[in-house]
Amino acid sequence: MGIFNKLKQVFTNKPEKETQKYEEGLTKTRENFVNKLSLLGVKYTRIDNKFYEELEEILIMADLGVNTTMDFMNRLKKRVKEENIEDFEYLKEVIVDELFLIYVGEDQLTSKINYNKEGLTTILFVGVNGVGKTTSIAKLATKLKEEGKKVIIIGADTFRAGAVTQAKEWSERIGVDFYGNDSNDPASVVYGGLEEAIKNNCDVALIDTAGRLQNKVNLMKELEKINRVIEKQTNREVDETLLVIDASTGQNGISQAKSFKEICKITGIILTKLDGTAKGGIVLAIKDSVGIPVKYVGFGEKAEDMLAFDIENYIYGLFKEWN
Repeated sequence: MGIFNKLKQVFTNKPEKETQKYEEGLTKTRENFVNKLSLLGVKYTRIDNKFYEELEEILIMADLGVNTTMDFMNRLKKRVKEENIEDFEYLKEVIVDELFLIYVGEDQLTSKINYNKEGLTTILFVGVNGVGKTTSIAKLATKLKEEGKKVIIIGADTFRAGAVTQAKEWSERIGVDFYGNDSNDPASVVYGGLEEAIKNNCDVALIDTAGRLQNKVNLMKELEKINRVIEKQTNREVDETLLVIDASTGQNGISQAKSFKEICKITGIILTKLDGTAKGGIVLAIKDSVGIPVKYVGFGEKAEDMLAFDIENYIYGLFKEWN
């Protein structure tokens, strides 16, 4: 039994509300990507170089990226040759298998947050402006509050005008603690926020930071300083550093991931606006290009539209009509 059929069985046993989000959220990618793949089986009667060239183009257009696509094509050609594959229906299963393996590989991946079981959990959010960073913080705060956790949002983005106010408004709307001001050094804001969090016995601190990449040296120094403050206040390293990327920016999102990976230790990615793009292959490209797991995906504006990433739901949601 191929990966796809196994996923189909798994998918039917998962919460319907969750699987439906993946089905609906990946509609644009599925219509653009899978429909083109299906036409290959009609257009070509044999698997030859012209078939491979068109398949390669479809994958690149779905934002799998050149390197990830080349790696995939090499693996696919090898399997076709070794298994002497001529039947397109079987080839479909092999394509799904190999795309699944691009993400999973030999790694033990988890979308779960690394919580501190003995005290305050600190989660640092980084990313350029306009990707939905503050909104993602608000969505995660909502989820954590619903799970019974006491949350504080620390508004340490003192660079963007209105960022602290926006974070404060979100915290008031959700009903969670807030600490921040835009007049202090970001590290000082984090220090004060963590003092407040510890004093009020908070479970999780969600820390917003400035979203700029123009001057990497300054940003690196700022994040290093914030990390030192977190270590001093909690006697442990930051538990999670989540990079927020707008899925619709495509390969530019990959560039952002590579740049941020150079300046801080990213533990996971939040991929926003996945429902608004027809190039959902970026999920696979990011993991393959930078080796960082996607922890959350956003399929809309509401808090419930941000889900913990599930590779099984993603692959099945992408190929559900391809059977």
